[in-house]
Amino acid sequence: MSDDTAPWLIVGLGNPGAEYAGNRHNIGFMVADLLAERIGGKFKAHKARAQVVEGRMGPPGPLNRRVVIAKPMSFMNLSGGPVTALRDFYKVPVERIVAVHDELDIDYATLRLKLGGGDNGHNGLKSMTKAMGADYHRVRCGIGRPPGRMQVADFVLKDFSSTERKELDWFVDRSADAVECLVQEGLERAQSAYNS
Repeated sequence: MSDDTAPWLIVGLGNPGAEYAGNRHNIGFMVADLLAERIGGKFKAHKARAQVVEGRMGPPGPLNRRVVIAKPMSFMNLSGGPVTALRDFYKVPVERIVAVHDELDIDYATLRLKLGGGDNGHNGLKSMTKAMGADYHRVRCGIGRPPGRMQVADFVLKDFSSTERKELDWFVDRSADAVECLVQEGLERAQSAYNS
């Protein structure tokens, strides 16, 4: 089992830059921003090519956890570099790393939490797995499949539709709740509460 003093590293996956901010591919960043706000932190640049917030998550007592919330500032397909550098810097065991990312194979606004597994063609996960193996947690935020013949790459780099945006705040909020539950109470508890 992991060292209990080690922090949890929560990685929101996305692409840096204002032009990507509202993209489906950036839901991980949106969740990271909300989690940072909830723990009262502000993102600061880290030498690992990432923005990080350090703090504590959860009520005072046994469920209170030390966390590092991170947004890699490399592009999505190079996320593994910054995540591995943060893992080494903060001495985080792989089972305390959580990747929050968009997932095509799940309906919009649906969540699935899991430990390990394949990358399902997701370039951010592919890069992380290549850099450190697959045994980290994933909070998979469903964005659904592209309509008609739209290419996947075009779909994930588009902003959420006006219909989707009506539910987006709720979805980001629920995703952040799921991350908190995972970190404080473990995967099984979080899966039974949030896997829809």
